[in-house]
Amino acid sequence: MNYRHAFHAGNFADCMKHALVVALVRRLAVKDTPFRVLDTHAGIGAYDLTGSEAERTGEWKRGVGRLLAIEEGPLAEWLELVRRAGFPPRYPGSPALIRMLLRPRDRLVLCELHDEDSATLRTLFRGDPQTAVHKRDAWEALSALTPFAEKRGLVLVDPPFEQEGEFERMAEALATVAHRFRAGVQAHWYPIKHRAPVRAFHTAIAESGVRDILACELWLREPTDPQRLNGCGLVVVNPPWKFEEEARAILAALLEHLGDGEPGQGFAVSRLAEE
Repeated sequence: MNYRHAFHAGNFADCMKHALVVALVRRLAVKDTPFRVLDTHAGIGAYDLTGSEAERTGEWKRGVGRLLAIEEGPLAEWLELVRRAGFPPRYPGSPALIRMLLRPRDRLVLCELHDEDSATLRTLFRGDPQTAVHKRDAWEALSALTPFAEKRGLVLVDPPFEQEGEFERMAEALATVAHRFRAGVQAHWYPIKHRAPVRAFHTAIAESGVRDILACELWLREPTDPQRLNGCGLVVVNPPWKFEEEARAILAALLEHLGDGEPGQGFAVSRLAEE
């Protein structure tokens, strides 16, 4: 409960996660029928990059700060939403980005357990009939709030990875949601510090029996230092049509603009389980 995302808002990991999440939600909106999004670790929804936390780390300057001039290509749609949300200095987290993409019949459900952050989130969306905010444990919410009445939608899981066993909890949650909500799209974000925990996570998912799983990864340096965030990944269950191609283009563009040429940098979109 000590994690505060304000220190890291707009960093390279946020850029990767948010650009891919925008692509996923856009794909859901291709069909006319309504959908729902459940964001299990919602944070405060939007962040002031002139605040003391963001200024202390300056991580956004090496992330979204490098992308300000982009107006076309695979990152353009996400960045246009970022600018519409008031950037700079306001950087939209996943709740704010997703809310901008909803149509009148779509719904957004946000969970945040941190006392202060959940209160801030509730204030941000007060009076919004399409958005519900819950102060509750994310892992419990996955069972309590799925499947969706709309029978389609996205479950976004983005834990802070400040406790032991997060990879194991995520693999278990992925299988649980797949069993309860077979048609649902899932997106699970994870850090890449060194390869061993990620390999074990991928193996657990591949052996779970869940079908149609992609792993999208971006790393800015060789992932060999367990004390440093060298990259990150997003596991996607039931990726929408054409998302795999979009993900490759998004990751390639991010690496082009955010990579500093360090040895071992790269990206990958790989299949953990076939359809």
